[in-house]
Amino acid sequence: MQTEASRRAARSAMPWWRRMCLGFVLLWFTLGGIAHFLYADAMVTIIPPGLPWPRLAVWVSGVFELLGVVGLLLPRWRRLAGWGLVLLTLCVTPANVYMWLHADAFPAVPGWLLLWRLPFQIWILFAIVVGAGLWPRRDRQG
Repeated sequence: MQTEASRRAARSAMPWWRRMCLGFVLLWFTLGGIAHFLYADAMVTIIPPGLPWPRLAVWVSGVFELLGVVGLLLPRWRRLAGWGLVLLTLCVTPANVYMWLHADAFPAVPGWLLLWRLPFQIWILFAIVVGAGLWPRRDRQG
């Protein structure tokens, strides 16, 4: 016989596909956040010209990526962290577009990879939304 606590835990268990998305997002932003500090010089080169303080932008985005990871690990903060990572992903998309439009400035990166990064942003956004439980919401009535 199941106890009420075990029934509640079973209902709140995350489906495998949501766990996979969450795991991907955790790995992606952990590695990315660390890279913002280990490879800051390289990251600065992809900041579109005209944006002020490119090194600070790299560091701040790295901090927010790592804070997002911590928030995703804490169920109470998961949704807020998810929304933060959605916003952060949208904010860094201009750097990916800049790299694609100025591929000659990044000869070490194949052009197909620069183009591939743009639709990959959509997958990242999808994985954040699903993994963080932003959608679908099962706790809404009606």
